[in-house]
Amino acid sequence: MSNPEQTLGVTPPISTTLPTDAEKRQTEALLKELRAQGTFESQAETDKRWAVLADLQRITDEFVKRAAQEKEPHNAILIRDARGRIFTYGSFRLGVYGPGSDIDTLVVVPKYVTVKQYFDIFPNLLVEMAPPGAITDLTPVPEAFVPIIKFEYSGISIDLIFCSIQSLRQLPDDKDWNLNSNNLLRGLSENEVRSLNGTRVTDEILALVPEEKTFKLALRAIKLWAQRRAIYANIMGYPGGVAWAMLVARVCQLYPKATSAVIVRKFFTIMLNWPWPLPVLLKNIEYNQSITRVAVWNPKIYPSDRNHKMPIITPSYPSMCATHNVGRSSMAVIQQELERGVQISEEIMLGKRPWKDLFEKHTFFTNGFKFYLTVISSGRTKEAQNTWSGFVESRVRVLVQKLELHPSIALARPFNKGYDRVHRCKTDAQVEEIQTGNLTYMVKPTDIAANGSAKNDSKVEVKAEIKTEDGVAREPTVPAVKEEPNDVVHLGTVPLKPEDNSVKPEANDYDEDKVKLEDIPEKEPELEIYTTNHYIGLQLVEGAKSLDLSREVDDFKAMCTSNDIFKAELMGLTIQHVRNFDLPDDVFEPGETKPVRPVKKKKRMAEGEHANGPMAKRQQMATAPPTIKSEH
Repeated sequence: MSNPEQTLGVTPPISTTLPTDAEKRQTEALLKELRAQGTFESQAETDKRWAVLADLQRITDEFVKRAAQEKEPHNAILIRDARGRIFTYGSFRLGVYGPGSDIDTLVVVPKYVTVKQYFDIFPNLLVEMAPPGAITDLTPVPEAFVPIIKFEYSGISIDLIFCSIQSLRQLPDDKDWNLNSNNLLRGLSENEVRSLNGTRVTDEILALVPEEKTFKLALRAIKLWAQRRAIYANIMGYPGGVAWAMLVARVCQLYPKATSAVIVRKFFTIMLNWPWPLPVLLKNIEYNQSITRVAVWNPKIYPSDRNHKMPIITPSYPSMCATHNVGRSSMAVIQQELERGVQISEEIMLGKRPWKDLFEKHTFFTNGFKFYLTVISSGRTKEAQNTWSGFVESRVRVLVQKLELHPSIALARPFNKGYDRVHRCKTDAQVEEIQTGNLTYMVKPTDIAANGSAKNDSKVEVKAEIKTEDGVAREPTVPAVKEEPNDVVHLGTVPLKPEDNSVKPEANDYDEDKVKLEDIPEKEPELEIYTTNHYIGLQLVEGAKSLDLSREVDDFKAMCTSNDIFKAELMGLTIQHVRNFDLPDDVFEPGETKPVRPVKKKKRMAEGEHANGPMAKRQQMATAPPTIKSEH
């Protein structure tokens, strides 16, 4: 923890006033509300996380020893001293994790260990050394820009990245050794620097706030607010976890004596009035270093840096912009939410409203827009869809940027999460229906858990929650068709009849009524299709009568399908426009009201004027909704 008397940041504090009793009470109320909102996990769950990390450290040491033995099998000293280190970064290292949070983890190894060995040895070693059945959903991703192995360890989701320190023959045998020295970056590629800087940035943030406890509680509140208001996702053009952390840290620097409640209140005021594109800095940027070739953020030199609309700069060398994805529409949405935050937090501090009002859920689907685009990526296997949907998700913001340039669009707001769905059908024609947004063949999540997928996968990802749920073994079931009120057909389940244990005569070869195997009709095989839908809300300029998005849609599809990842026989991509009253039911939570189709009111015609006359035509033009064309 930093010295409270030390001046932190690039400017002096705005206020060093000590907190009042009322501000302390509001902080206690904030803590109580955050607990009620379920943002804290139990001590037992936290202890489990530390036990998993201890196991990963043990596995990492063994991995490095095996890599050393493979590299120099006769070098006993190298093998004896071989060791690696596990570091965390992100929300866990910041101390603001909650129930179900993953652990962002980094494996650091000596220079002789290669990334190829990481993917050749480490996955098998995980399964070998972990308790039986502890490792599930093991997915190495060597082709990623930052090489990563994803898996679950005893139900805890782990994202494990890798970095080989080229300046160290062996890692120090010192439990307090850290990654703070810039010299550790020597000889590293850009992706290796990014891997190492996850931990370095997290540590710097904690070192640059006056009071860790105050910072962490305030950050929990801002994270919950941003998630509930659907403005939390770097990949979709909103600030991610580290960016929100740096904004809160900057406010803590400006009010070093304030309580967490005051920090939250000041956060909204300071950030709403921030003179963007002036960057948010926690300390001065380190220039004129010759340690790595990775560029330091510098808008005076790099035109791309000058285009950043909301630059929030990481404190660790080499400093980078954590919000380069923020576009015009997402920034406008953030400003709207900050305005709402200012109003509500002011009333909270005056005792007129409770903290829970700040954390009310967004209205993106219920009352946000009349018109939406939905980007639908599809795959014929779960593996293909995992790869394809992740790629398409990373490109949705490019489509948003194109939409923002359209003269009839005032705002194009992407929702911050995608919706993963599973469908079962029998014909290629039905597959095409699914790929264009038809939900008739969608399988309910409960049915997936009960029956398992067509490939006996035990898990189905639900990206709206960003977590996965274990499939639970059920009694044998058979599919049944259930008609829903909205005419969407789902596959339900009905239990098999209980086994009849009464004594029956044995069948013999002379039974005339015996059912022969060839008489049983073969069950038609089912196709299982995976889809991910991303929704973009469209706000049109006043007076817009039609909107042709064919060029933007075709360009986006061509960009995605021309990538080597795309396999036409396994993957699909379509973009559809949707009215708010046609949104699928599963984007609404219980208690939310789905928009309904407006009822057209007949207007009274002027006396003596025919229904098809000039007055009627003018009324129709004034009331008719704009026509949106998204595909040829």
